[in-house]
Amino acid sequence: MAKIAFIGIGVMGGPMAGHLVKAGHELTVYNRTRSKAEAWVAEYGGSLAENPAVAARDKQIVITCVGNDDDLSSVTMGRDGAFSTMASGALFIDHTTVSARIARQLSVEAEGRGIHVVDAPVSGGQAGAENGKLSIMCGGSKEAFAAAELIMDAYAGRIVHVGRTGAGQTTKMCNQIAIAGVLEGLSEALRFAQASQLDLDKVHEAISGGAAQSWQMDNRWATMAQDKFDFGFAVDWMRKDLGLALEEARTNGAALPVAALVDQFYAEVQAAGGGRNDTSSLVSRLPKRK
Repeated sequence: MAKIAFIGIGVMGGPMAGHLVKAGHELTVYNRTRSKAEAWVAEYGGSLAENPAVAARDKQIVITCVGNDDDLSSVTMGRDGAFSTMASGALFIDHTTVSARIARQLSVEAEGRGIHVVDAPVSGGQAGAENGKLSIMCGGSKEAFAAAELIMDAYAGRIVHVGRTGAGQTTKMCNQIAIAGVLEGLSEALRFAQASQLDLDKVHEAISGGAAQSWQMDNRWATMAQDKFDFGFAVDWMRKDLGLALEEARTNGAALPVAALVDQFYAEVQAAGGGRNDTSSLVSRLPKRK
């Protein structure tokens, strides 16, 4: 069993770190909001560190799950960052959804220190983290991935090594691009069904068995019909992720017209005060038939 530092004990990181404890690993945790880390230690055990550098000292593996590029840069390369105390040969796994640019930057920085790096953003939301069934898309060397896979198996339902450093992040962008398009189509279909005065349960039963079926349809159709959005993956987070995809597209030359349009639709939802609502609240910007 490994000695692991886990940095970022939030909605996703907390349950993931808990699965590692249950798997028998020895954990030291750090969180910017100290009270969250204290609550986690009270529930799961392990130890609490005062900063990322202390958390990472003498650890074989360091895992991060923080907020954005700046947060990740701070906890790794900043003052009291984890890279300052990680030993040569240690493994660094990042589960934050960030830009491919910073994933590549961290890999270069780590390589100079003899640290192995895997960028490994996740999909599956809070439920996936709590149930240990996350889908993880990974970038990095084959050797680094092989070592990381053994650890990530504690909280994953699917782990895929996509390719070189940064490939995990760009694959996560593919995931969010696809979800954005699906949710816009689902929103329009729902409003169309309501305007046609159809039985929404029957519509779902009919179309969810065919080519239109999706995770979003199976898990969000009913709640969208009831205007329930106070759960799930927040619009604010989705806009951050779509922003990353649109930024990367400007670099690689990909055309993302639907993603760009849906991003603006989400901006409307934010402006109406729905930034913390589930992404399925995209339907709220479409008028209902009276």
